Amino acid sequence: MGESRRKIPNPIKREVRQRCGFGCVICGLPLYEYEHMTEWAKTKRHVADEITLLCNRHHAEKTRGLLPIADVVKANENPKNLRSGDSAPYDLHFSGETCLVSMGSNRARHFFSQSPVANALVIDGFPVIKFEKISDHLLLSLRIERRDGKRILEIDNNELKYSIDSWDIELVGTSLTVRGGLRKILAEIKFDPTQGVTISRGTFARAGHVIRVEPDYMFDEKRNVRMSNSFVDGCPGWAFAF
Repeated sequence: MGESRRKIPNPIKREVRQRCGFGCVICGLPLYEYEHMTEWAKTKRHVADEITLLCNRHHAEKTRGLLPIADVVKANENPKNLRSGDSAPYDLHFSGETCLVSMGSNRARHFFSQSPVANALVIDGFPVIKFEKISDHLLLSLRIERRDGKRILEIDNNELKYSIDSWDIELVGTSLTVRGGLRKILAEIKFDPTQGVTISRGTFARAGHVIRVEPDYMFDEKRNVRMSNSFVDGCPGWAFAF
């Protein structure tokens, strides 16, 4: 019985995420847990309409009786992210004297002793993936877009926000995946607070100049150039420029 409770089927999880706007229905935070609005002990079943998303704070408040179930049900009917169109911002955390940015099979490592700014990907002179060290804070900025230029997700100095106008968005552990449909991944990012960031899939654009990242390569659509298995180590200023 306990095992069944832990394993909510993936299609039901996805339905719950879609209905709840891919975040806590109360505050919108993308760090969430699946919560049965009526306690499992009473229902002993997994039904999407009976499950919602709560961040760990609001989940704990509900469990301890500090958050009325009626308030959870009301928020579930009109989730925070569906009202705003974006996820609530979440602050990422990075630290260290170096950073590693992986894009497909290409990697760039930067030493902050050389420069406080690491421009990992530059398009037409503009840094679209950047780490910057200010005092003891290591800050990441990047933006991933759809083919039509519409933003999928954006990180501005570690503040992560994403548009909920996607078929599915899932943050599990340190991995963020955005899907446009079954087996159609639009963006796939893994955050490593002590190392940097790995981008397996995504589209980066600047004034119509598009760089597409796939698991094995980067592709410059403007110049029809593919790049794979490159490693830039300790290059100050920028790593990959198109």
